[in-house]
Amino acid sequence: MLCTSLWGQHKNELTVELDGSDVKITQKFTYVNQSNEGLSVLYFNDWNHAYSNKNTALAKRFAEEFNRSLHLAKDRERGFTNIKTIVAHDYAGLDWKRLDNRDIIAVTLNEVLQPNDSIQLFFTYTLQLPDPKFTSYGFAPGFGYNLKDWYLTPAVYDGEWRLYDNINLDDLYTGVTETSINLNFPEQLHLSTNFRESNITKFPGGQHVQLSGTDRKSCEIILTPIDWFTKHRIGNVTVTTDLDSNKYDEIYQGISISKIVHFLQENLGEYPHGNLLVSEFDYSRSPLYGVNQLPSFIRPYEEQFQFEMKFLKTAIHSYLQETLFLNPRTERWVNDAIGYYLMIKYVEDYYPDQKLAGKLSKIWGIKGFHLAQMDFNEQYAMFSMLSARKNIDQALTTRNDSLIKFNEKIANGYKAGLGMSYLSEYLGEKKIDSSVTTFYKNFKLEPKVSASDFRKTIEQFANKDVDWFFEEYVATDKKIDFKIKKIEKTEDSISLTIKNKRGTNVPISLFGLQKDSVVSHYWFSDIDTSRTVTIPLNGEDRMVLNYDQKIPEFNQRNNWKTLNGFFSSNKKLKFQFFKDTEDPYYNQVFYVPIVNFNIYDGVTPGIRIYNKTFLERPFQYDISPTYSFLERTMVGRASFRYRKYHNKTGLYASNYSISGSTSHFQVNSRFSTLTPAVSFGWRPNDLLSNRRQTLLFRYRNVFRSIDENIADEIDTDPDYNVLNVRFTDVDNNILNYKSWFLDAQHSSDFTKLVFEMEYRKLFQSNRQLNFRFFAGKFLRNKTESDFFSFALDRPTDYMFDLAYLGRSESSGIYSQQIIISEGGFKSKLENPFANDWIATANASTNIWRWVEAYGDLGFIKSKGTDARFVYDSGIRLNLVTDYFELYFPVYSNNGWEIAQDNYGQRIRFIVTLSPRTLVGLFTRKWF
Repeated sequence: MLCTSLWGQHKNELTVELDGSDVKITQKFTYVNQSNEGLSVLYFNDWNHAYSNKNTALAKRFAEEFNRSLHLAKDRERGFTNIKTIVAHDYAGLDWKRLDNRDIIAVTLNEVLQPNDSIQLFFTYTLQLPDPKFTSYGFAPGFGYNLKDWYLTPAVYDGEWRLYDNINLDDLYTGVTETSINLNFPEQLHLSTNFRESNITKFPGGQHVQLSGTDRKSCEIILTPIDWFTKHRIGNVTVTTDLDSNKYDEIYQGISISKIVHFLQENLGEYPHGNLLVSEFDYSRSPLYGVNQLPSFIRPYEEQFQFEMKFLKTAIHSYLQETLFLNPRTERWVNDAIGYYLMIKYVEDYYPDQKLAGKLSKIWGIKGFHLAQMDFNEQYAMFSMLSARKNIDQALTTRNDSLIKFNEKIANGYKAGLGMSYLSEYLGEKKIDSSVTTFYKNFKLEPKVSASDFRKTIEQFANKDVDWFFEEYVATDKKIDFKIKKIEKTEDSISLTIKNKRGTNVPISLFGLQKDSVVSHYWFSDIDTSRTVTIPLNGEDRMVLNYDQKIPEFNQRNNWKTLNGFFSSNKKLKFQFFKDTEDPYYNQVFYVPIVNFNIYDGVTPGIRIYNKTFLERPFQYDISPTYSFLERTMVGRASFRYRKYHNKTGLYASNYSISGSTSHFQVNSRFSTLTPAVSFGWRPNDLLSNRRQTLLFRYRNVFRSIDENIADEIDTDPDYNVLNVRFTDVDNNILNYKSWFLDAQHSSDFTKLVFEMEYRKLFQSNRQLNFRFFAGKFLRNKTESDFFSFALDRPTDYMFDLAYLGRSESSGIYSQQIIISEGGFKSKLENPFANDWIATANASTNIWRWVEAYGDLGFIKSKGTDARFVYDSGIRLNLVTDYFELYFPVYSNNGWEIAQDNYGQRIRFIVTLSPRTLVGLFTRKWF
């Protein structure tokens, strides 16, 4: 059964027949034990099986990103593997099993496979390929095939088995093999692949081709009804690509492709395989994020630059993935560091004047923005800092499957490439370039290579200590933040104190500027807290830390000092239309026109004045004065907030704020609020979790001026104050949403305690259950009106928290707006208020798609009366949960409402008009 083998790589021979979504495979696999231990069980990756059901790691990953597509998929859309037999070379059957519900198969050998020995295994199995709508991989009738990580491949054993599930990260970790595939495929399709092609023949109804690859991980196959791919022979490499640009001539495309391939060969080394596949599929999974994702009709870049950057990014990814075999789940940062460094270098070499906003930077009205003035390569610092400012940045050594999506897709790769550029500035460009080419030359196609090999190569060329790069920059999420604390100028020298605000021990660059020209440049290292340095005076009028922004520094607003006196050191105010990127040399104030609406003020146009840039900052103000045409007076709101981040997990943030607002709640009747508040936020250790806990303390001051004509209708004091404490626990999961809060309110007239719990579950059957429970009790209540009472269907909102379009309306369309709060009922029942206690439950479940049946029931009690049982039921159109919903009452305490007069007035609706809230619906999966 076993045979002795020279130390070598595995050998893989497959015969494959494609027939629609069904794939028949016979596979002969020669497994070589490359370890120093005997193996009795071998493990194989079966990533096609990740699409098989709703409980795979892939399905759970989708749910974390608010994607229900795999959970709701039909059986015919799923992908799975049906293994028929696994036998040894002597046809002895082998026991095998799938590890729980994972994409891993364990094969138990009849004898222990000794080191350097090999064994032949024969697999017979079929695949059902998934619909490509999930990850772009699979089969779609009329469109063809996109196959990657589709057949069984060996898991890696390096002292322990590296068993990773498919979670849509394109990071299959498998052994290096010599692979040949005899492929039969439909006659009308055209083949493109990363393997060598030979013996291409046609037969009635189909085609046959032999694919082969040595020192490869996996074979990619793209079959399309139209031959979109072109081949470009450049030296010893054939580039197969379908990347295209309608406005960039094909001949020039070929020239650009040749230029990029030569650039990669010069800065990495010769590509060892005969064919480099650069596909639109690969680009679409990892595009150039940012300005260049704008629609084509406002594409800001010249066609040549756009095409080259698109091709360069995809080619670098394929180049490195096919030749450097690090563990992609745990050491991806090395490929990112090399890849993004080369992208930065390419722009510096060929497009040094390229602006991030491209042609938009020359347009009147846009060119004044700091974003328009930024160089293209400055985006790497900006996007990596976006994550840091939100306090969700993660170390480069964090495993792929533990990264927040924004970090996995953008921030960590940018930080890695920026780190290499940082090293290049610190050590000298030639040293880093030599490190990269030497590392690639020594370790390409090596089955065992690690990040430590990369570190040793850099240290080999470095003439300075670089421990800080690996131990601080790469291995931690520590922030970098330096400041020029004070500066003094003499006749021939400058003395300045550099303070390390975060204690992260990395080098910092110092530039001397005369007007806008660099006249001096220094590096300083080992600044633990602060250091005073003296440099010669060379005509500088301004000293700036990190002027070229090669260092991803947390705060660059304190990086400069002028030498022209105290008053010239003060930053100038810069008033600017619309939000912009952060300009460290100005105090930016943004303004933008806004329009609000409620029926008492009507359409209220105004202006919003704020200081929030694209990057979050600790102190933010937001002032929005608007004009009410109906009331002919000013209304609006203002807020001032300071946020302090503490840790990544546990108690991670504190917020201190004061806010105010003024508007009208009835004709000629104004309310105003003033609210100081403090809140604390907790986050679990798993940053991928959407669970958050918040403790809020606020003191709401309400002031009302009431029109004389309705003064008799107001039976409470016009002004009041409420101390409010609330603890909230929310786990925002698309399959299992859970939230609850405990709320206490105290004022001179009442004290109340409230508990609310909400639960949503999407079951295996695709039926969704929504359940909510609310209970409230007055501990004391001296009021004689229902203004502060609990409400069944439409709270009075005495705290002015809810976005009512017409908060005082009791009839008409605006009275039909419902915000699910307190009792949460949809029908308008008699005596809907309770000044003692209330307990209600709301539930709904889907009938068909977004059509649901709902029901509410509960008890309410007022002082001096018995508790009443209340209920209602009806149909809910759950178009977008919490954002746009319609409720059609059917039966309640009122009887058969659907049969009663004026039914249209009984229909209730939920609508959300806030752009910020709606944008959050689309961005939540990223953070």
